Amino acid sequence: MKVLVTGGVRSGKSMHAEALLAPYDEVTYVAPGPVRDDADWAARVAAHQARRPVSWTTLETGDLVHALRRPGPVLVDCLGTWLTRFVDDAAMWDARVEDVGAYVEEEVDAAVRSMGDDVVLVTNEVGFGVVPEHRSGRVFRDLLGTVNQRFAAACDEVHLVVAGRVLKL
Repeated sequence: MKVLVTGGVRSGKSMHAEALLAPYDEVTYVAPGPVRDDADWAARVAAHQARRPVSWTTLETGDLVHALRRPGPVLVDCLGTWLTRFVDDAAMWDARVEDVGAYVEEEVDAAVRSMGDDVVLVTNEVGFGVVPEHRSGRVFRDLLGTVNQRFAAACDEVHLVVAGRVLKL
């Protein structure tokens, strides 16, 4: 089972993704976001951790290719935070759109090839809103749209979560 779970912020994506893997005793929970020294972020991470079974392993890494090669079920939460970290680490926010796009697509294609049999990926749907005012916001929105399309094409199912409701696309 390969499932991409998408939706807006606080829509219930993470809880739905976790429920998909609830039957498994051991799951690798990949937290690929940037490391932040922020009390609000820490509280959000703690709430996510408290929800998960103690038998699940948390792997905090930006190396999505390596993380997806882990044996057993893998849950990645989320591709949007991974993308931010990946572009941050490469200091490419000001690069030409074509260059940063090619850089991200190469890594996404490698990650897609690395996916095992039981993978649930959480991502944000950012294409429903307004056009961001700042260049970095527009670059992020466009890149995440491409990332989502590539992973969706490699998944068996795509679930859209809106207000806690799940639509299978």
